[in-house]
Amino acid sequence: MVRVRARRVHPQPPSCPQLTGTGSTPLDEALYPCDVDDNALRESAEERLRALAGPGASLRDDQWTAIEALVARRRRALVVQRTGWGKSAVYFVATALLRELGEGPTVIVSPLLALMRNQVEAAARAGVRAATINSSNAEEWDRVQEAVAQGEVDVLLVSPERLNNPDFRDSVLPGLTASAGMLVVDEAHCISDWGHDFRPDYRRLRTLLGELRPGVPVLATTATANDRVVRDVAHQLGLGTEDALVLRGALDRESLRLGVLRLPTPQARWAWLAENLGKLTGSGIIYTLTVAAAEELASFLRERGYEVASYTGRTDTTDRLRAEDDLLGNRVKALVATSALGMGFDKPDLGFVVHVGAPQSPIAYYQQIGRAGRGVRRADVVLLPGTEDKDIWSYFASLAFPPEHFVRQVLAALAEAGRPLSTMALEPRVDLSRGRLEMVLKVLDVDGAVRRVRGGWEHTGEAWEYDAERYERIAGARKAEQDAILAYQETTGCRMEFLLRQLDDPHAAPCRRCDNCAGAQWSAVVSAEEMAVAQEKLRRPGVEVTPKKAWPTAMATLGVALTGKIPAGRLAEPGRALGRLTDIGWGNRLRDLFASTEDGEVPADVVDACVKVLTAWGWAERPAGVVTVGSTRRPRLVSSFGAAIASIGRLPVLGEVTVGASAPRANSAHRLAWLWNSMSVGEELGERIRETPGPLLLIDDRVDTGWTMTVGSALLRDAGAAAVLPFALATTS
Repeated sequence: MVRVRARRVHPQPPSCPQLTGTGSTPLDEALYPCDVDDNALRESAEERLRALAGPGASLRDDQWTAIEALVARRRRALVVQRTGWGKSAVYFVATALLRELGEGPTVIVSPLLALMRNQVEAAARAGVRAATINSSNAEEWDRVQEAVAQGEVDVLLVSPERLNNPDFRDSVLPGLTASAGMLVVDEAHCISDWGHDFRPDYRRLRTLLGELRPGVPVLATTATANDRVVRDVAHQLGLGTEDALVLRGALDRESLRLGVLRLPTPQARWAWLAENLGKLTGSGIIYTLTVAAAEELASFLRERGYEVASYTGRTDTTDRLRAEDDLLGNRVKALVATSALGMGFDKPDLGFVVHVGAPQSPIAYYQQIGRAGRGVRRADVVLLPGTEDKDIWSYFASLAFPPEHFVRQVLAALAEAGRPLSTMALEPRVDLSRGRLEMVLKVLDVDGAVRRVRGGWEHTGEAWEYDAERYERIAGARKAEQDAILAYQETTGCRMEFLLRQLDDPHAAPCRRCDNCAGAQWSAVVSAEEMAVAQEKLRRPGVEVTPKKAWPTAMATLGVALTGKIPAGRLAEPGRALGRLTDIGWGNRLRDLFASTEDGEVPADVVDACVKVLTAWGWAERPAGVVTVGSTRRPRLVSSFGAAIASIGRLPVLGEVTVGASAPRANSAHRLAWLWNSMSVGEELGERIRETPGPLLLIDDRVDTGWTMTVGSALLRDAGAAAVLPFALATTS
């Protein structure tokens, strides 16, 4: 128990001694009175820590510095310490002490569900009652909100997006800001490193801070922040460099053994894993850059006899929880994951982290490898970079914040509507994909130009300026970070020191453990037999193309009378493509093919692979004919592809579905409208279709939005086709 007077502490003239933390900026003035006995407060803090971390635990100097600043002085602090250092102990112990002083609950803004689950469990060990409101427990929101109102919750964890949920923002948030005893911003680097296109709602925290009553302590924590990020976090949170207590510790972890292995091909990297995964100590994480790569690599490793599971943004919540539990319980050798597992996974004995493909920045890389080696003497960290990494980075860069005229379209559409519009209703009115539209709306909301309300989004009427300088600065910073991760791969110096200097760690020094300091620890040699197996898996062609089953909302605004579910008599059958452009198997070959500006014949090796896809298709009824899409981009490629498939299958080429001459680079709804008005089935083709019993193969070069195949199939069904089987060289999804 805290041996202090249990009463609310209000601002009074300074009366506490000066406070200075190790590696911190000095606190020149105490703004709030201690009204506690320092020794008693320290003793109580130590008791709470032992309940949380075990009987032998004791507070680090900077942990105590932060706790005293938050509890006794009600300061605002930024703590930058490596994963596993004990940042959560700071806010849980501080919460317990503040609650016994009569303060309200702590509100923790936390970015990921995995992080929330771990924090709820850790809080319980410290005797702190924690609850969460997030997208996965909607059925519990009312009960949790009532428990908060009744004082039965010490810590409430919310996602940054929840801060702008209309019901939460209008009904719950005002009471929280009026009664909160402390605000914690976890993984605060999200404010800076990912910025507008990862967690734009993090920027809303500055507004939330302004609504807190005076004297409420604020803590921001992160394990990955260089000087630029520290400045940006302080600015975004309104901490101010003079008022903020900044505690930065050494980020090196002595258990980590860093290494880079340059293997020439994807199959070599997969083969290396197949031969060496069993040699890596304990269980760990294998990171990939894309969802498809994670799922395919996990499948390959399972075929090679390893207990592994994939973990991505596409993984069902129930399956995610099972995968996390299996890794925690060492029932799997590894999770093959995307950055969805980048934060918030707490496993002290994680024995290794392998990257198949390099992340875009040293900061992201350090963040992910920081999951390993927290409670073991040695953890292997291996990077297997690929030549395709830059292509994947470029793809993600293409999804960044759009140019100003697209953003103005969104504002104009909302202003003209004069009422709230849902994202689906807004999509036909603007020239942005669904994902980029949602990003723009969040940024505009944070900036005050639009407001999220029940029913969608509305224009606030507030003036808005496109911050081109900021977006250019972000793009420039990311380019510099990409160059830095490439330099990390090439450096002949200490790899850990390189990473720590990227993080502006003043303690950076040679680690004497990495492959450059201590010599190569892993051989890059792989057997020809394992290479052949990996090659066969990677070059195994064919992915399913799922047919569209419903038309987008509000197509009438574009003059197209399509609504609701697509009638069964117009639906396409499940289709196939040779591969995804984001794959590391056929994706590499297809990216090269589509990168060419020349329109040529379909290559023989691609045709041979497509034959394998057709052979394995397993359709209910064999196709009776081939129809091609009249491509405006690559007419020779598509027509030769259709002719080759028809010749091999001894099928007639019935003709082509014609398409307009100038396809828009537009979102899903605009592309559908253009296709609906421009695609047609001519009389001759229609007559041949009626004379051809059985399904038709509809051939195109690639599937992007999916609407070309959907509209083409509907038109062919209208013309009398019994069924339509879409078949493309590539798909982007």
